[in-house]
Amino acid sequence: MTARTHPFHRKANVASYQETAVFWALRAFTYVILAFGVLIFSIIIYKGAPTVFGSFRFDRTLPYVHNDFLFTKPQTLHVFKYKGEIRQMSAADFYAFVGQTPEASAAAPAAPGPVLSSTGVNPDDITDHETYSYAAGGIWPQIVGTVLLVIGSMAIALILGIFSAIYLSEYSKQGPVISTIRLAIINLAGVPSIVFGLFGVGLFVLYFGWNISLMAGWFTLAFMVLPVIITASEESLRAVPQGFRQGSLALGATKWQTIYQNVLPYALPGILTSSVLGIARVAGETAPILFTAAYATSDKLPWELNITPDRLSPGFLGYLQYPFVWLHDFVFHGVNALPYHIYVVSSKIPQNEFTERVQYGTAFVFLAVVMTIALASILLRIRLRSRLKW
Repeated sequence: MTARTHPFHRKANVASYQETAVFWALRAFTYVILAFGVLIFSIIIYKGAPTVFGSFRFDRTLPYVHNDFLFTKPQTLHVFKYKGEIRQMSAADFYAFVGQTPEASAAAPAAPGPVLSSTGVNPDDITDHETYSYAAGGIWPQIVGTVLLVIGSMAIALILGIFSAIYLSEYSKQGPVISTIRLAIINLAGVPSIVFGLFGVGLFVLYFGWNISLMAGWFTLAFMVLPVIITASEESLRAVPQGFRQGSLALGATKWQTIYQNVLPYALPGILTSSVLGIARVAGETAPILFTAAYATSDKLPWELNITPDRLSPGFLGYLQYPFVWLHDFVFHGVNALPYHIYVVSSKIPQNEFTERVQYGTAFVFLAVVMTIALASILLRIRLRSRLKW
């Protein structure tokens, strides 16, 4: 019996045509969104990858493979003609080429006649000299700052979020107060990031006196992503069957032992899912980082700060104080970050072909850093989920 004569064959009518039209419309919308996403990522990869991979070089010194864009600090690009040949050099290479320091070059008076530098370069042979800020060197301080901000803020957000979710799900008595708290948490998830940035400035930077620092950035970003983590963690805790709790309590375990040993391990995969969403938001928000954690001109890493002897007590007591002073300087030192660097290079300096190269290269590295951290969280979630089954 053919499909056309089958008694249960669905006959074509207006409803079936409408269902087919809705199906293809939804499918088209989905593929259009995917196409735009692929287009954006393709442009960033196409224009950013040459900046990153084009700076790889090999030499005879350890570690043999070097990448100037990933592992050096931002510098000013010098473009000039030397004896008719166009050259491009970073600030460090340029001043080494002319045999001067930036201070000496700015303070040197104009001398009559040709004066050779210590490297034998005649300044008169340098013509059409132009400089471009942030167009040379690399983004190593920005990479380190982004990783530090993401790890620190996510650690704070996960600790506070999981504890809050445990209270709301396991200990609190359901009523108007708890319902109001849940509604407030949901509303906070939709607050714009710039509002959290202003909140961080008012509370952490000014009231607590933390200034522009890692500590202020950590807590501001943690509070920004906290509502998402609390909501997702509470839903994950509620998804654990009640039989796990009842069986543990029936065997004489306390409520906290039941939660810690029988409930929380099974909820961790869902909690880590929320952390993946939090990582993307924390790493990509520019406004909170701009207000609380980042300096545009900061190229020093937190561990590169010099601790002067006058800040330490004399003798052996000074050695005991050193780790605490170093830790204080570390967490209260401002950093730079990849999204803020993209903002500065894209809007705060004159645009040209050299800054465009840095923009797309930074965006490419930024995507790679976020994807790497998120992938680590996803792999941990998969491992936990494979070990815990019910």
